[in-house]
Amino acid sequence: ELGPRLSHLGQTLKGQLPESEGAWNPLRSLQHSPPPPEQADVVVVGGGVLGWSFAYWLKTLENRRHGMRVVVVERDPTYSQASTVLSVGGIRQQFSLPENIRLSLQSAIFLRTINEHLWVPNEPLIDLQFQPSGYLLLASERGAATLEAGVKLQREEGAKVVLLSPSQLKAKFPWINTEDVAVASYGLENEGWFDPWTLLNAFRRKATSLGVYSCVGEVTSFVTDTADNTPGMAQGFGRVKYVNVRLPNSLEQQPVSCAVVVAAAGAWTGKLLDSATAGLRGSLALSPLPIEPRKRYVYVWHCPDGPGLETPFLIDTSGAYFRREGIAGNYLGSMSPPEGREPDTGNLEVDHDFFQEEVWPRLAHRVPAFQSLKVKSAWAGYYDYNTFDQNGVLGPHPQLQNVFVLGGFSGHGLQQAPAAGKAAAELLLNGSTSIDVSRLAPGRLWGSEPLLEAAIF
Repeated sequence: ELGPRLSHLGQTLKGQLPESEGAWNPLRSLQHSPPPPEQADVVVVGGGVLGWSFAYWLKTLENRRHGMRVVVVERDPTYSQASTVLSVGGIRQQFSLPENIRLSLQSAIFLRTINEHLWVPNEPLIDLQFQPSGYLLLASERGAATLEAGVKLQREEGAKVVLLSPSQLKAKFPWINTEDVAVASYGLENEGWFDPWTLLNAFRRKATSLGVYSCVGEVTSFVTDTADNTPGMAQGFGRVKYVNVRLPNSLEQQPVSCAVVVAAAGAWTGKLLDSATAGLRGSLALSPLPIEPRKRYVYVWHCPDGPGLETPFLIDTSGAYFRREGIAGNYLGSMSPPEGREPDTGNLEVDHDFFQEEVWPRLAHRVPAFQSLKVKSAWAGYYDYNTFDQNGVLGPHPQLQNVFVLGGFSGHGLQQAPAAGKAAAELLLNGSTSIDVSRLAPGRLWGSEPLLEAAIF
């Protein structure tokens, strides 16, 4: 494991040298970023991993030289607040819905063969630093039946997952306190964690090599045709005619006419589209898209006597989680806040008391070695939280006739991005997908039953 890590470190350091050709400096990109073109076929709003995955797949599946003009607009080239790079980088197939299992399984296969897809000639091979240590989900008596039903479905979908009794769990991982654990599920293949930043850059580099335009700016508003000025359009529907992009460090806006808009703005997707549909409610009277930011903390600590290299990504019965970080007794983890205690999303400040009061007691109960640890650092990031059912939203908007929605994955967007981006591109190009994601369509958010996922943490 040390060899690949040293090689990756060398490549990273080399890439930071000023004279390094091909090294990507976000501040330099900001200074030299050209304005967006006046016209595009597809405008992707949001340059996170989902937006760039979609752009890559659209150009790959189109398979035409000088074909569609695709523009990806990202407001923050440093990605300092992006959900993608602030993620803990996990991937699992242990979900309770077939859509989530399939998306993650296909994404895992993509990641295993990433250089067959995203390698750019004359550049170094992509090293995701994938750690195949698996996920370990623990269940109490109350959650045992749900966990076992999930494993049955996961196996039917082709995932390699096993159930462990408390005695088997203790034998495999002696450092775990199995008190109050009724059963556990453990992923044997295609589960673990990887470097989110590397995946994002791999999609971005490959997509731009295929002709995708990269633009730094903020989409502030849309110019929309409505039934009032478009003959034949039903009342309450609209179509985006222009996307207004505010250029960096400027009050100037560049209107971009387009045929299709892909809303992949992460936690701000709901707010973005609300401005476009505010005047369209009419007879449909749809409420705003229920995707909003939710702040989540991640803490890094050191425990010299903690679990070793075989440590999986553990999710406790309480919802607290942790995984190994490197090979020197470092770990990271956290948990979602209890209901009614959602933190303020106006900033990315970290509540260190949350670790002491909520996270640490739960983890120290499960892993006795964690009773003695030292917190080294922490950060906060945003979930693009779907308040309706905490599942991804993928497909055409029910009111805006040329808008696709790709977001609301509520914490599992990074791991599903390769397959979700492909499904969205297939849907746009062909009207059908290789993975059935029809139940993730935006229309379900208004009037349908929630598509509930049991394994959301």
